[in-house]
Amino acid sequence: MQGTSTRPAADEYAPDFERYIRLVPAGDVVEILAKQLARLQAVLQPLSDAESLAVHPPYSWTLKQVLGHVTDGERVFGYRALRMARQDPTPLPGFDEMHFMQFADFNSRPMAELLEEFGLVRRGHLLLLRPVSPQAWTWRGTVLGHPASCRALAYVMAGHAEHHLAIIKKRLAA
Repeated sequence: MQGTSTRPAADEYAPDFERYIRLVPAGDVVEILAKQLARLQAVLQPLSDAESLAVHPPYSWTLKQVLGHVTDGERVFGYRALRMARQDPTPLPGFDEMHFMQFADFNSRPMAELLEEFGLVRRGHLLLLRPVSPQAWTWRGTVLGHPASCRALAYVMAGHAEHHLAIIKKRLAA
């Protein structure tokens, strides 16, 4: 589909999102999102619940908390992408992931359940993004006081997960 293989321009997202967007490899971002799901599951599925509760300094979250955070981010970025794809002009605010974490008890849940939840949310976003028209893919609204496109938010979604997947792999290799 036209647009899904085109990287967003810098005027399609808030500068804070650059660090995520640059982590996304070239290619169709929807297919990258699909393949990324399998990669994340392959890394985390073998872990026991005890291993998933480990904290690896200098990090302060368990692997369950990291996955919960990635899922929360996925939901927020996906909601924003939906709003852009539907040409909603309402400016969207940011979210405070540290505040979210204070009110989420990811550590009490089985890792298998957290993985299933992320998989369901990601598959829902794939179903949302695949049929988006080329026009809707590039329509711009406002997120964090900056222009934002559906395309950019899909890249942010992929880049955010990629960022945390790299950290998880680093933690598990140590």
